[in-house]
Formats: sequence, C-alpha cells, structure tokens
Amino acid sequence: MEDVIQGIGMVTFAILAVIGIVAGLVAGKIAGRHRAGYVLLGLLGAVALPVVLAALGVLGLAAGGVIALVVVALIGAAIVLAIGKMIFD
Repeated sequence: MEDVIQGIGMVTFAILAVIGIVAGLVAGKIAGRHRAGYVLLGLLGAVALPVVLAALGVLGLAAGGVIALVVVALIGAAIVLAIGKMIFD
C-alpha cells in the first residue's frame, strides 16, 4: 500500500480531496439535505477509485498525469455519490 501512496503522491491526494469535497458540496446543494454526508461520500469516491486502480496496476492512469487522475476522481465521486443518493433518499 505504501508503494501506491508514493506512486500517487501527497500533492495528488490533496488535489483528489479537493475534487471530492467540491463534488460533494455540489451534490449536497442540489439535493438540499445531507450535505455533510455528500461531502464525505464525494471525498471517499474521489480518493478511493484512483487508489484502487493504482493498486490494481492500471498503468494508463499514471501515464495520463494529473488530468487523468482528475477525470478518474470525478468518475469515482460520481459513482459513490449516486450510490449515496440511493441510500439517503
């Protein structure tokens, strides 16, 4: 697991966290309730999917740079937020 964290980098984790928080804030604003829950879910999805893909050895993710990580983070946040929407509502 340490290799995955070193491969992604702490600055990238911070970028992923910001993306997840923003996605959660937008989802909470749209839903109008459970804002803190959506922020946490967005954060979880934005950080988890790139880490899981890196742990599985998806090499295209690292080769794509920060833009590829941002896209994957947005997809991860959207997936987890959609699941959270089904659970919360």
